[in-house]
Amino acid sequence: MPHIAFLYRLRRLFGGSGPHIETIAAALTEGRLKQPAHPMSDQELSRAIREFQSLPPTEDSLKKLARRLGDVGHD
Repeated sequence: MPHIAFLYRLRRLFGGSGPHIETIAAALTEGRLKQPAHPMSDQELSRAIREFQSLPPTEDSLKKLARRLGDVGHD
């Protein structure tokens, strides 16, 4: 699945965009993050999104995500 379609799927399942999604989008676009060889099922992805959304993004979590994706500019 091209990364544009993958991002569309994420945004649709998350109900739009947000800081975490935009950090992931930038990493995919710039080639710092690769999609998994075997994507999650919709059920697995939905469960992961529910868990993810249960915790609001914080400045620290956004910095940690940016570091994990190799984006040293957000440190």
